[in-house]
Amino acid sequence: MNYNEALDYIHSVSWTFCKPGLDRIKELCEKLGNPQKSLKFIHVAGTNGKGSFCSMLHEVLKESGYRVGLFTSPYIKEFNERIAINGESISNEDLAEITTQIQPIADSMQDKPTEFELITAIGFEYFKRKKCDYVVLECGLGGRLDSTNIIENTILSVITGIAFDHTAILGDTIPQIAREKAGIIKENIPVLWCGSDNEAKNVISNEAKCKNAPLYIVDRSTLNIKKQTLDGTFFDFDTYKDLKISLLGTYQIENAINVLNAVKILNGKGLSISDDAIKTGLEKAKWHARFEIISHTPLVIFDGGHNPQGVCEAVKSIKQYLGNEKLNIVTGVMADKDYNFIASKISEIADKVFCLTPDNKRALDAKDYALVYTKLGTKASYHQTVKEAVNEAIIDAQKNNKSILCLGSLYMYIEVINALKTL
Repeated sequence: MNYNEALDYIHSVSWTFCKPGLDRIKELCEKLGNPQKSLKFIHVAGTNGKGSFCSMLHEVLKESGYRVGLFTSPYIKEFNERIAINGESISNEDLAEITTQIQPIADSMQDKPTEFELITAIGFEYFKRKKCDYVVLECGLGGRLDSTNIIENTILSVITGIAFDHTAILGDTIPQIAREKAGIIKENIPVLWCGSDNEAKNVISNEAKCKNAPLYIVDRSTLNIKKQTLDGTFFDFDTYKDLKISLLGTYQIENAINVLNAVKILNGKGLSISDDAIKTGLEKAKWHARFEIISHTPLVIFDGGHNPQGVCEAVKSIKQYLGNEKLNIVTGVMADKDYNFIASKISEIADKVFCLTPDNKRALDAKDYALVYTKLGTKASYHQTVKEAVNEAIIDAQKNNKSILCLGSLYMYIEVINALKTL
């Protein structure tokens, strides 16, 4: 099996559905020799902020001299980036070789693995082969029944926050969603709660108590933001002075504080993470498609905010960096999101909205989405493709000296990048 054949197998149509449960991944990993049992994990769940947190922590641990695996989803540019070690994505050859090893095992199972379960097993095997010291492991969906949750050697569980998302699967109340995320808490293993919702906090606190898991709650009271511009955020926190994060978005400072709290716990668990490693790691950390500048002339920012909380944070960030400037917005939305609320928030910073239909069966039609904005008194148009929407937004921005925010699904990122290349 070569690389392309491996990807075809992983993405095969019959495996692209969601089937919660741990039986399949347990069987698959057992037949593979349980590679996860030889690894140590920092396990990360939460509605928003997981990816940025994982990226920053991975970079800090790498700067400390550790060999660090990073497992994230979804990918932005290429599939391989979902499985990486010290900033290097899994090679085409390694991916093909491990998939070849796993295929007959998966095919022999009566209850076939899902796509995400297969990818999880590939990640575990790769990290084992490469002898990672630690793996920063991001949950795919929820926590309790997420395929990453078969791990046993967790040294820290992290829950970044709870908000409404994937309600059909995780539940339609904050306590229900929190219960699913809290499923990653392990017996006697510390858990870090980074969120602000009291209902969620109560659920997580109770679960931690039941598991005898020490609960740490992020305290941001000593944060001192010195400067927050499109060049980055400069700040002090606790005993740490003159720190900088290059990741943009006003919410990234919260992710950085979460990482600093995690580092404190990890140092208490025997790791050796220096102040220099923290400073360098936070500044070096990159995470595509999260309030990322993808063009300077005109200014084009892409943000993967696709639920109400994510959109609110993106709007807040635009106001922080660009003041009262009104932008051209290129966006699409899923029909099962609260798109009326999302549109009302986007309208606060929009001059014109260029609506598109995301490439997803759950997508709201661009024409219907444009009508939502029109009813709010915001100028809006609808377009057949991402390329068309981006092109029209660019033409208007150049003519009227405006900036552009592309907002929506992470899967839209590469289409926006490709559209910009053709202009």
